[in-house]
Amino acid sequence: MRLRVWLWIAAALAGLILAQPSYASSRIKDIVSFEGVRGNKLVGYGLVVGLNGTGDSLRNAPMTLQSLESMLERMGVNTRSAANFDTKNVAAVMVTADLPAFTATGSQIDVTVSAMGDAKSLQGGTLLVTTLIGADGEGYGVAQGTIETGAVSASGASGSSITRGVPTSGRIAAGASVEKEVGFKLDSMQQLRLSLRNPDFTTAQRIADVINTHYPATAVAENPTIVTLHPPASQDMMGFVTAVEDLEVEPEAPAKVVIDEDAGVIVMGEDVRVSTVAIAQGNLTISVQESPSVSQPLPFSQGQTALVPHSSLSVDEAKGKKLLVIKEGASLASLVAGLNALGVTPRDMISILQAIKAAGALQADIEVM
Repeated sequence: MRLRVWLWIAAALAGLILAQPSYASSRIKDIVSFEGVRGNKLVGYGLVVGLNGTGDSLRNAPMTLQSLESMLERMGVNTRSAANFDTKNVAAVMVTADLPAFTATGSQIDVTVSAMGDAKSLQGGTLLVTTLIGADGEGYGVAQGTIETGAVSASGASGSSITRGVPTSGRIAAGASVEKEVGFKLDSMQQLRLSLRNPDFTTAQRIADVINTHYPATAVAENPTIVTLHPPASQDMMGFVTAVEDLEVEPEAPAKVVIDEDAGVIVMGEDVRVSTVAIAQGNLTISVQESPSVSQPLPFSQGQTALVPHSSLSVDEAKGKKLLVIKEGASLASLVAGLNALGVTPRDMISILQAIKAAGALQADIEVM
């Protein structure tokens, strides 16, 4: 008898556990960014050589001519006296790269090369040594290598051409070496701020509560965006952040409907609610068809052939559309099911959602992209 009672209690508890709603939790590292831990943008100006007649026309790109002459002069070659110095195997380019946080000197990073002049293609060209500078004007890397565009371009003698991709822009994998590090002393910091990617009061407080549960009095939610961390006395900042970033929290999101009218895409969060509202949707199609006819005069009647217009007009209204009533507090699933019951298209659904919002029955924000 006791065994049966215990089995019954265990089954009841299991049923209660399974009946509880499941919530999606996320790691703290996936919903916040750490203050100071970011990449840096680098840019440089350089020359690409070795192009098969697809480079800049020196007459139309004076910066390419000047750069080429300056480079050759530094190597002891004087070309300024040449009267007909012309080539299409060189192109002036801008080189860009992202310098990740904590990148050490000597590391390799990818670079993107983009043409500046009237070059037709950079495929197969070689980027000469180019210094990459940051926003502070300091050089942080040096780029050089063979460019891969992943594009195809061809043209015929009659002027016909075909292009797939963008041949005037390409990448060099591991094409730059880091020559200078960005100083950031994480281990010696006394506090570190977490910045929420989607600011929210509830989410910020939940993050602070979860951290304080494992490490008491170490986190403070300052505002919907910032949570400040203070490592325990027995732990440095690096070890503390490593432990904190894997803690899980349930993020909160505001009710929002995002609409892309050009693509006809609608995205709605699960917290979207609708007050009591009635919806009717119908399609009205008006067709106008022109069927002109030719009037031919009798022989020897001195008449002229004339074009006689003839138009036919028809109106077609979709039948069977009903008035749909959405009850108070309807969820996202109920709203979508109701709209689908009307047989509406995504573009019609956009108009319906905007009309519901205008009527004050949609308890969510609408963001039109």
